[in-house]
Amino acid sequence: MEAFTDFWIHLYALTAFVPFLWFFVIWIAVYLKTRESKRATKLSMDVTTLLLIGSVSSLYSIIFHNSFGFYMIVLFFLIGYGLIGNYQYRLRGAINHTKIIRALWRIGFILLSIVYFILLIIGFIQTLIDI
Repeated sequence: MEAFTDFWIHLYALTAFVPFLWFFVIWIAVYLKTRESKRATKLSMDVTTLLLIGSVSSLYSIIFHNSFGFYMIVLFFLIGYGLIGNYQYRLRGAINHTKIIRALWRIGFILLSIVYFILLIIGFIQTLIDI
């Protein structure tokens, strides 16, 4: 059983190591199957967001030497859900959870991509200074 879990952990670590490679791989695969670039982009963003959560939290842990990165990302998602839900309730008088989650996931893709590249640059500079 331990080998099975180790396999999945290592597979996720490998895929999360280069999340944007998977964005392009998934985009090409979905586009070749459906010929819809909009659908391919959305699905690629959704999968890459999941990988970016792991990548950003790992980079944060490595650079700042603490394990709060994942919990901070979850906290920002929860705060974002509350803000978007409140805005939607005030605007329409009802809450559509599917739309909130979809919007939050896509906003998360953009913000996590930016944070990923910033942390990657910081980590690279930190490595150069330590040498």
